[in-house]
Amino acid sequence: MSKPAKKTQPASSPASASPAATPKAPAAPAGISDTATLRARARRDIEDGAITDTYTADRKAVIKLLNAALATEYVCVLRYYRHYFMAKGMLADSIKAEFLEHAQQEQAHAGKLAERIVQLGGEPDLNPATLTARSHAEYKEGKDLRDMVRENLIAERIAIDSYREMINFVGDRDTTTKRILEEILAQEEEHADEFADLLDGWIGK
Repeated sequence: MSKPAKKTQPASSPASASPAATPKAPAAPAGISDTATLRARARRDIEDGAITDTYTADRKAVIKLLNAALATEYVCVLRYYRHYFMAKGMLADSIKAEFLEHAQQEQAHAGKLAERIVQLGGEPDLNPATLTARSHAEYKEGKDLRDMVRENLIAERIAIDSYREMINFVGDRDTTTKRILEEILAQEEEHADEFADLLDGWIGK
């Protein structure tokens, strides 16, 4: 006698299964662009390189300020080298070393400024014919070693004020330029402090 066939449970139909919910990306915080927007913006105006829609500073004004700072740095480089080679007197050896170090540091400042000008789509103005006219600081040769120190202190004080004003102008609209200017300002303040100490302790004052 044959056994009765076993009853099989009907397989669940794909149509009867509940559809899986598509996960949604979390909403971006206020002021933060979503991924699709970032990608779309990046594909526009790619010839602008590092400059994107979120750059809100006056780019032409910033480039003009940076070129003025660039001229100032090169005038300072030349003045420091002049003083380095012309320094004479009992204190000359130690102060010559300061002049040389500062010349090299000002040269490094100039390089940072020139690179940022190019990043912003501008051109570094290195025309020697107009360098001193565009510089905030003056090219003062100095009568003697003490006068050289004094003139360099004055030039550093000029640079300090000009960099502070540029930082305030740029603000948070161009944080990269602001950071570069702040780094340079900090070193200019060190230079001024060093020269002020030299004058304060000068023999025969």
